[in-house]
Amino acid sequence: MLENFLNYLRYEKKYSSHTVLSYKTDIKQFEKFLIEKKMHAEIETVENQEIRLWIVDLIKDSKPATVRRKISAIKSYYRFLLKNGKVSKNPATGIVLPKKSEILPSFFSEKEMDLQQFHDHFNKETEFESVRNDLIIEFFYQTGIRRAELISLKDSDIDFSRKTLKVFGKRKKERIIPLGENLLDKISNYIEFRNKETARQDSNFFVLPNGKEMYPNAVYKAVVRRMGEVSTLAKHSPHVLRHTFATTLLNNGAELNAVKELLGHSSLASTQVYTHTTFKDLQKIYRQAHPRAEKR
Repeated sequence: MLENFLNYLRYEKKYSSHTVLSYKTDIKQFEKFLIEKKMHAEIETVENQEIRLWIVDLIKDSKPATVRRKISAIKSYYRFLLKNGKVSKNPATGIVLPKKSEILPSFFSEKEMDLQQFHDHFNKETEFESVRNDLIIEFFYQTGIRRAELISLKDSDIDFSRKTLKVFGKRKKERIIPLGENLLDKISNYIEFRNKETARQDSNFFVLPNGKEMYPNAVYKAVVRRMGEVSTLAKHSPHVLRHTFATTLLNNGAELNAVKELLGHSSLASTQVYTHTTFKDLQKIYRQAHPRAEKR
């Protein structure tokens, strides 16, 4: 029944492959817990109390966000089983998700982004990798796309005449992102270089030197290596560049709804986390600029 559930998530709910794999792992972990604790061999016979015991066990070693996701996976699975008549009642009813800890997103400063742009990375990368990685950084910074979205980009997703980028986000939801002249120039340069230097094996836009599709860790390492040379932040991941994109827009007067659409968020609540960061900057500016903001 688990495979049917995963197919339901994949093809009907349009969940990403990453989410589907996470849900599968979470449910398998719950089944393992039941067997190890000698509670039930079958997940369909579980009671509410046994789910609560699993959550208590999770909380010892897992972050609240991880526990929330695992509970969501179990709740979704039991709703599916109930809908398909595999259980007579939902044992996950009444299970409350742990409170979400508020962690403000990290982001790079404009100075750090300028340093990255003019930093000499060539000694650690081939010429092709240097051109490609420069474009990868700019894509994250200027479009705010996710790593999985960047990897799945095709040449046909870029419209030079309209100066737009077509992106397929979570649950295959399509969105259109405008492209600036600077980024379009870098894209043209990369395409010319890529077609000359590599034997591309498919239609993917970003490729490895051997012409094969890029994989998540290759993108991650390229960003971490480059941004680690110019930033003192603890994290230098592609997601920090996505945070930087959103924060930069809001700090320069963009409307929250517009940023939401550009990021591909399904709800405004996901985008509002960036207002905490920008409000912090506004407070600083206010204290520095207003004559009565501080006690004299």
